[in-house]
Amino acid sequence: MSDSINRFIFDNTDVRGEHVRLEKSYQEILTIHHYPPGVANLLGEFLAAASLLSATIKFEGSLILQVRGDGEIPLIMAEANSERELRAIAHDANQAMNLDFKSLIGNGQLAMTIEPKHGKRYQGIVSLAGDSLAHCLEAYFEQSEQLSTRIWLCADANSAAGLMLQELPSKSPDKDRWQHLVTIADTVKDEELLTLNADTLLYRLYHQDAVRLFDAKPLIARCQCSRERVEKALISIGQAELNDIIQEQGQIETNCEFCNRLYQFSPTDIAAMFDQNIPITRH
Repeated sequence: MSDSINRFIFDNTDVRGEHVRLEKSYQEILTIHHYPPGVANLLGEFLAAASLLSATIKFEGSLILQVRGDGEIPLIMAEANSERELRAIAHDANQAMNLDFKSLIGNGQLAMTIEPKHGKRYQGIVSLAGDSLAHCLEAYFEQSEQLSTRIWLCADANSAAGLMLQELPSKSPDKDRWQHLVTIADTVKDEELLTLNADTLLYRLYHQDAVRLFDAKPLIARCQCSRERVEKALISIGQAELNDIIQEQGQIETNCEFCNRLYQFSPTDIAAMFDQNIPITRH
């Protein structure tokens, strides 16, 4: 499968890994917004990274990877949920001309947010000290999770991919073994990540090591927007302001910023949001 993620482990070590490749899902997301090349490639890296990170967590809900900076892209984010559904967006980035990470992002913060279906929301934040998304994520794990983690990300006009190695908590970590595995992974080329499946890639890298590859799990592009979510957002605006819009426009129309799906609300719909005795007419 071209759009899939694979977990792998090294026998007799406390090191795990994930490999992800995205093609169709990546292209579907790019088709919606038509970003400049540098923005599109970085969005691909965000999608690959969100996929890798969400696969390391046992939870029901969503993982959101977001960067706010003062560069050419004020805000860029990707989301992956426990159903392996992906979405992503870059705000106000149509005029971005550069290709390098620092010019696109500038100075700012990287936030990783976990929103479980049940339980408390968690967010970790680090500064954008690295010269790539992968380096910033590695710094996040070093500071926030205290887990040795290495990440390789890349994207082009056709696909996005990523590789991650992570040292699991252990009473007696084998640092020499960890360094050996990282040194080999450092030889991987972008072309290999973007074109090879997990089985072929891992054989090229670790044919002399005892590595065990698990079955691939599919990933798809699918927005998690819903009419109910939009209603909650409108309620937060307040009934008075919504009524003013109704007076001016006759109804309220809003598009999902991720997938461009149109949601329409009549005066009866708006009234029903604030009075449960009035039925909402669905469109």
